[in-house]
Amino acid sequence: MIRKRMLDITLVTLGALVWMPVLLAASLMVLLAEGRPVYYKSNRRVSSDRVMRVVKFRTMVRNAEAIVNRTTVPVTDQVRFLNMSPDSPLYTKVGRLLERCGITELPQLVHVLSGRMSIIGNRPLPENVMNCLLEEFPDAGDRFLTRAGLTGPAQLVGRQELTDDERLTLESAYCRANLRRYSLRLDLVILFTTIFIVAGVKKGMSYNEVLEMIHRHTSEAPQLVELQSAPAAAAEATAADIA
Repeated sequence: MIRKRMLDITLVTLGALVWMPVLLAASLMVLLAEGRPVYYKSNRRVSSDRVMRVVKFRTMVRNAEAIVNRTTVPVTDQVRFLNMSPDSPLYTKVGRLLERCGITELPQLVHVLSGRMSIIGNRPLPENVMNCLLEEFPDAGDRFLTRAGLTGPAQLVGRQELTDDERLTLESAYCRANLRRYSLRLDLVILFTTIFIVAGVKKGMSYNEVLEMIHRHTSEAPQLVELQSAPAAAAEATAADIA
């Protein structure tokens, strides 16, 4: 997707005067408050054929990975995405601040520059979490039909507000829509909506609102019937019969 790649390069380049000072300031905060390592690196799946070492700010205590992972935390309530609660005691004070400001993944802009990730796309996942998802959802791999990104459709709702099935539906719909007909406008809407939500200017969207938004900006219409009320669907059927 040449246009998507051009958008990534343009946004990273034009935004350098903003994100580089923020990156340096946040790095210094973590270093002074928690010491080394400043960054956390782990192997994550970023596309259907690539697993790579992904970097982010270290926001938790040093041994957090050994305490909380898909092996140590059993699957409960059909939740297979390993999402940490915002109030988890594993977060450091500065880490919780970085999470609240939405800049934890800012170091991943280096992956965007290298072309291995995109600004807009579904979040990278550890392989053990991906394998756990595949046990229940055979088509979970569809979320990696396009490159992983810093923010995507699921982030507009909030990871704590979605079931695994809903999140995978949004993420797969986004990928399939991109493959069918890339929408620059959709990516920009997702980007700026994310920024407004993090800044507190806008409230998070609902599952149906995001699904409808993907349909509105592309030719993909997954499960659109869920967005229609029964009376509206009946009215459409009647109109079709008359025609």
